[in-house]
Amino acid sequence: MAKVKITETVLRDSHQSLIATRMTTEEMLPILSELDKVGYHSLEAWGGATFDSCLRFLDEDPWDRLRKIRAEVKNTKLQMLFRGQNILGYRHYADDVVEYFVQKSIANGIDIIRIFDALNDPRNLETAIKATKKEGGHVQAAISYTISPVHNNEYFANYAKTLEDMGADSICIKDMAGLLLPYSAYDLVKAIKEKISIPVQLHTHYTTGLASMTILKAVEAGVDIVDCAISPMAMGTSQAPTESIVATLQGTEYDTGLDLQQLDKINRYFTPIREKYIKSGLLDPKVLKVNINTLLYQVPGGMYSNLLSQLKNAGKEELLSEVLEEVPRVRADAGYLPLVTPTSQIVGTQAVMNVLTGERYKMVTNEFKGILKGEYGKTPVDIDPEFRKSILGTYDHIDYRPADDLEPELDKLRSEIAQYIEQDEDVLSYALFEKVALKFFESRKAKKYGLDAEAEDKELKVHPV
Repeated sequence: MAKVKITETVLRDSHQSLIATRMTTEEMLPILSELDKVGYHSLEAWGGATFDSCLRFLDEDPWDRLRKIRAEVKNTKLQMLFRGQNILGYRHYADDVVEYFVQKSIANGIDIIRIFDALNDPRNLETAIKATKKEGGHVQAAISYTISPVHNNEYFANYAKTLEDMGADSICIKDMAGLLLPYSAYDLVKAIKEKISIPVQLHTHYTTGLASMTILKAVEAGVDIVDCAISPMAMGTSQAPTESIVATLQGTEYDTGLDLQQLDKINRYFTPIREKYIKSGLLDPKVLKVNINTLLYQVPGGMYSNLLSQLKNAGKEELLSEVLEEVPRVRADAGYLPLVTPTSQIVGTQAVMNVLTGERYKMVTNEFKGILKGEYGKTPVDIDPEFRKSILGTYDHIDYRPADDLEPELDKLRSEIAQYIEQDEDVLSYALFEKVALKFFESRKAKKYGLDAEAEDKELKVHPV
């Protein structure tokens, strides 16, 4: 058995999970050279919600962040999370946008692109996989792990084989809700390893309190790489602590070879950052506790807080348990979707509406209708035609790749923001987050020409747009 390798998530998923992706580039830069010395398999540093968060909340250019990280990290591969045809946004984009985004991600420093689809529909990964291969990047195709009457080890192993045949260089078991139980992990890794010949990586969350045990059993089953987070930014809705996993495997045949002294430097750097976020209230101690609701209702941590927030806004917080019980029913109606962005939001919102109106599907969101129409891809189980007709008024639905309906978009998008373009990548920021990107471009222009952005901001506060 070869040494187990570790991907460090502190620059992306760990702060996305704990502090809503609010860590700034400035906070990352001083520790990058030390992270680079550790000997990690990779640093997950970009993608996921980091792109949106940079533009929307931090007034940062996500492309600039990537370039700055790449300049400091000379020896370690940089990795990103990519939502297939959704890229990092919330709708399907035309193939030319997907291809250009992949090209620019790799050109700016990404080595490994972890590509997944919320429905595990391989058609939604085709373009991103081909584009990554063309640019010489490493394709890590991910399986969105979930539990249902149809999701079993055979299903996941067959899907892994499909992804390998499509050109994947490695496979990731993406357990976004921390649902993967330790002994299930052992059996799942074994089943996938028997089907494919490329490396297998495990990504799981500590939400249910199982992550370290799950990792250990996966390691015993032959998993090649595991995702961990440095301890100040670990546990809760984040990942298992890097140091604990390294110490556990030390001196065994799975020894990671990583030095705990070097990891301690990283730990000491992030400890005051953790304290700062606890003090500011951004790191809520509630997200650090074990959430058993995740196992009972398959509701990931972020989805749970979103449901609570929707109910609070409606003044109906006491209906939380009813909504949690409704989620699995809505999910079953919608073909047993894995619950991950954007399906977790779509199913969750529909469950809230079903409970608040007192009548199931009295009101239906456009996004839920989109799932039934096939706009997001093929669901794991075919949706009952009678149910579809009761919501849509028709049996018809898309049975082909949804992106086949999309015309090329890049030229049109470029012409819309010609006045703002300062770098090729700006068209991609605009493609993904139009209004948010425009606001960022305005702010960037104001800084560049020394305009009084603060005065403009005060004006905005007095006259909200």
